[in-house]
Amino acid sequence: MGAVMGTFSSLQTKQRRPSKDIAWWYYQYQRDKIEDELEMTMVCHRPEGLEQLEAQTNFTKRELQVLYRGFKNECPSGVVNEETFKQIYAQFFPHGDASTYAHYLFHAFDTTQTGSVKFEDFVTALSILLRGTVHEKLRWTFNLYDINKDGYINKEEMMDIVKAIYDMMGKYTYPVLREDTPRQHVDVFFQKMDKNKDGIVTLDEFLESCQEDDNIMRSLQLFQNVM
Repeated sequence: MGAVMGTFSSLQTKQRRPSKDIAWWYYQYQRDKIEDELEMTMVCHRPEGLEQLEAQTNFTKRELQVLYRGFKNECPSGVVNEETFKQIYAQFFPHGDASTYAHYLFHAFDTTQTGSVKFEDFVTALSILLRGTVHEKLRWTFNLYDINKDGYINKEEMMDIVKAIYDMMGKYTYPVLREDTPRQHVDVFFQKMDKNKDGIVTLDEFLESCQEDDNIMRSLQLFQNVM
């Protein structure tokens, strides 16, 4: 009798399992679907029309199409977060640590401070750096150096930027840098830029000093015809 009851109980269990499996599968499907939709809503981004970007930047529609294909290849979601940005940027400096400089660069691209860079952000900055006027390029660079965005560059900010650049270049920099080299560079920078010697560099001081420096002006032209 016990064996019969045991067999009956086993059959009942087997009969109930398909319905439970279907319910579990449906629950998983619905949960995954909701998660996927939420991820698509939060992450995926389609850029503004190319015609609008063409009007806002110094790129042609064809150039924007090429840039967009490259951007989507690296960032299929249509946006890039800081960690991904650092990973991409590190590929260009395999002998150094580019993470800190990439952090500052990312926040210069992320003008709305959303924690992500869209194609529009990327192409707008690239347009300035490659095709912008001297003033536009210098203003963008000033914004990069002004880490806390208070409208001034102080020695601590400049020191952080210079150290980040040296870390990015790595140990293969020639000639080999002494430990006090970053500080020396910052001192030279402020001696040249800080016109009124108040310990900070304003945008006007930065613009004036850069335009008086032939080396800086030549460097701004390097990528003028890169595309």
